Amino acid sequence: MSRCEGSTIVRHASTVLVGQLAVIAFGITDTLVAGRFADTALAALSVGSATYISVHISLMGILQALLPIWAELHGAGRQTAVGRSLRQALYLCVITIAVGMAILLFPEPILNWTQVPAELQAEVREYLSIVALGLPASLLFRMYGTLNQSLGKPKLVTWVQVGALFVKVPLSILLVMGIPGWLEPMGLAGCAWATLLVNYLMLGLALWLLKTQDFYHPYRIWSSLERPDWTQLKRFVQLGLPSGLAIGVEVTSFTLMSLFISRLGVVATAGHQIASNMAAVLYMVPLALSIASSARVSFWLGAGDVQRARRALRAGLVWVIGMACLLATLIGWHREAIAAFYTASPQVATLACNLLMWIALYHLADSVQVFCVFTLRSYGITVLPLMTYTFVLWGLGLAGGYAVAYSEFQFPTFSGLVKGSPISFWQTSSIALCLTAAVLLTVLWRAAYSFNQPSGQASFS
Repeated sequence: MSRCEGSTIVRHASTVLVGQLAVIAFGITDTLVAGRFADTALAALSVGSATYISVHISLMGILQALLPIWAELHGAGRQTAVGRSLRQALYLCVITIAVGMAILLFPEPILNWTQVPAELQAEVREYLSIVALGLPASLLFRMYGTLNQSLGKPKLVTWVQVGALFVKVPLSILLVMGIPGWLEPMGLAGCAWATLLVNYLMLGLALWLLKTQDFYHPYRIWSSLERPDWTQLKRFVQLGLPSGLAIGVEVTSFTLMSLFISRLGVVATAGHQIASNMAAVLYMVPLALSIASSARVSFWLGAGDVQRARRALRAGLVWVIGMACLLATLIGWHREAIAAFYTASPQVATLACNLLMWIALYHLADSVQVFCVFTLRSYGITVLPLMTYTFVLWGLGLAGGYAVAYSEFQFPTFSGLVKGSPISFWQTSSIALCLTAAVLLTVLWRAAYSFNQPSGQASFS
């Protein structure tokens, strides 16, 4: 039975992974194109994308957290309830869109607080003002993706994401580099416009699929929009808000590094952008496995079979740890080739090569902790991960890296900590993630093996 669950999780995760890699390839494309255009464009992209990702993924996390709710309803065979719950979630989505656009259109407080160099700020603001207009389409498409993942049918989402990649790559190249005598180069703004157009393309295809595919008909998704159901919206907030905040803390502990590192100069910022880009690519594997595992665990909890939920949990964790070890080993072996692939600058490549060694440890811990966070949602546990992230990732990881990089204190040589370099941030963040993974895995195991409540009665703590 565990093998059966493992096979189901891997099939689901493989499909999700293909789609996620297509989306992450959007960022890789922008990094490669901006890097070939100018080092300053790559540095500005590092800051702009860090700001956008911090906002976007935090809000996306609120919507992604609804997956266990819809998976439980699916497991209980309540198809029309899934459609009604989806329509209620639109009210939550509208709020997230408004908050996100306000932050992206007025980023000055963030840029000033993190002391982003003045020479980068104008280009960063232009980038953010464009991608802000595409945020509604991106978050609505995330709802569509979460629905499909909760129902165990992610293929339609993947097809849309892969198809969009074939539009994004040539469009970014065209808009950034321009065409002599026909189209002026737009630089970093070209990346933003390409992202905006692709987001609306994906949303349009998602709406068309919802309307035309027979698979969705039993859920009655296109029924009239009901008045807000405050009881259901309260449950959404109880599950989604702590999850979104937790993801926000996790992501900002990662992306704020880019903003703080920007003070160290263009080489440091560009080298960090390569390392963070690779970390984001690696993250897609445990994320896909975690999404699939969470869907299976929630499905069996909704069906009232706690034992099979535990089997799904164990199978998912085995796959997450196995893949993390494999990818960490590969990244260590091929770090020089990876760095050379991203940049033609010897200085940037040397720094990136050093950073990629820390990415290997970072990825191992990151894989375990993201699995724990996603599956803990299936048991209604959302506040504890938020508290752990806040104190450990922000406190030890981000603040610790800042202290090492910029403090006047002289650290002992044997500590291995590197002052005045992006390496210090990756060192402390890796240590913080290891501690986070240890705490959350302990909590998850205790929750899974003490959970005996009937379906739908999880306590959202």
